[in-house]
Formats: sequence, C-alpha cells, structure tokens
Amino acid sequence: MEQITVRILDREYKLAVAPDQRERLLEAVAMVDSRMRSIRDAGRVAGLDRIAVMAALQLAHEVLGAAVPGTDSSAGDVIRRIRSVSEGIAAELERQEQLF
Repeated sequence: MEQITVRILDREYKLAVAPDQRERLLEAVAMVDSRMRSIRDAGRVAGLDRIAVMAALQLAHEVLGAAVPGTDSSAGDVIRRIRSVSEGIAAELERQEQLF
C-alpha cells in the first residue's frame, strides 16, 4: 500500500491505496470533487457534510440506475458494494480526523 494525498473541495485527504488501484482511486476522487463542486456552486446546499451526502446520494443513484436487469450486476450487489465503499470512506475520514 502507498499513501497519496488528494484534494476534494479544497481539502486535503491522505489515503492508502494499492499501487494497482491508484488510477481508479484518482478517477473516483476527480468524480467526487467535480460533483461536490457542482452542488456547492449551485448554492442550494450549505456545509461540507451536506454537500458530501448529496454528492454520495447522486452518485449512488447513478450507479443503481446503471444496474441492468438480466446482467451479472443486480441492484442488491450494487447496494452492497456502495455500503462497503461508504463504510471504508467513513472509517478513513474518522482516521484522518484523528490526525488533526
């Protein structure tokens, strides 16, 4: 695992990532940053935590909409993956907060 520093909505986060997953994580960071900026710039949601929740909900909604019946990916599988990623993000954010 390597440690990288990323910026999301003008805040830095240190994340651990396997070398073979680095590019995918950076794509995810760019996607989350872009979505959060879009929500912030629309001016309808205030507060970083609310912006983050709205971005997460929008992205999850898109992922669930991408699950096509009759494929290997069911809505239940997608939901389980989202929960797993969400729990990992929450744990990492909690760990990051302890550093400051």
